[in-house]
Amino acid sequence: MTSSQAARPQIGFDRFIPLDWAAGALRVRAGMESVSTLDARLVAGGLGTPSRKKNRSLLNGLWMDPPRDLAPFADRGVELWKGDPEVPIQALCWGMAIATYPFFGKFAELIGRLTSIQGDCTAIEIHRRMAETYGEREGIRRATNRVIQTQANWSACERLDKARRIVRQPPAPISHDVLTAWLVEAAIRCAGKPLSVTSLQSSAVLYPFRLDRSLTFVISRSPALELRSEGSGLPLAAIKPTAGSIPCASSSRSRVSP
Repeated sequence: MTSSQAARPQIGFDRFIPLDWAAGALRVRAGMESVSTLDARLVAGGLGTPSRKKNRSLLNGLWMDPPRDLAPFADRGVELWKGDPEVPIQALCWGMAIATYPFFGKFAELIGRLTSIQGDCTAIEIHRRMAETYGEREGIRRATNRVIQTQANWSACERLDKARRIVRQPPAPISHDVLTAWLVEAAIRCAGKPLSVTSLQSSAVLYPFRLDRSLTFVISRSPALELRSEGSGLPLAAIKPTAGSIPCASSSRSRVSP
């Protein structure tokens, strides 16, 4: 392997994951569904043994056995949902996907940016942009198609003209303070650095959602986040160093818009 090949980012998220499967993995972590029930969903989806193992591995990383540094974040998402079943599972699965799988997050950011003006983009453009980051190597086009299929299934976008055109779906309004803070944290974890509060209000990586609450207010009240100021004078949202051990404040709720 050459040094340039070794430097290429890993794909990680290279399977089609229907929202029902991702939600099932969340319920397994919440202790509300058994692993065997989730496996039965995969069998019912027509997967052979090799594909089933690969999809289970991806679902493990998403919810059931995420990286150690993301386990407290996942647990706070689960507790948020258990404390308020009206919290949309789509938003929780999206937050975990962008925080856990950089390929999924990069893809979400790309679609969010490309569709921000006209509401749509072409699949060819997406493939070209992803290849610029991940290289023209075997599996990139296939993985990209599967992520498009996944995000469409999660009601984030729609594939038209025989999947040649990607259209952004209307964003789901989010007015739940704790969920808003959790999604902001997911975006920060995806970026790997503090983000300006202004940019978060229309974050490309969170394109399926509209954050209706004042982010300055939400972040100032979050036990996991903090506001910082740097030379630009613009407030930044950052994760507190102790965020890994903070429980989810599920009792501090606002309404989740339908």
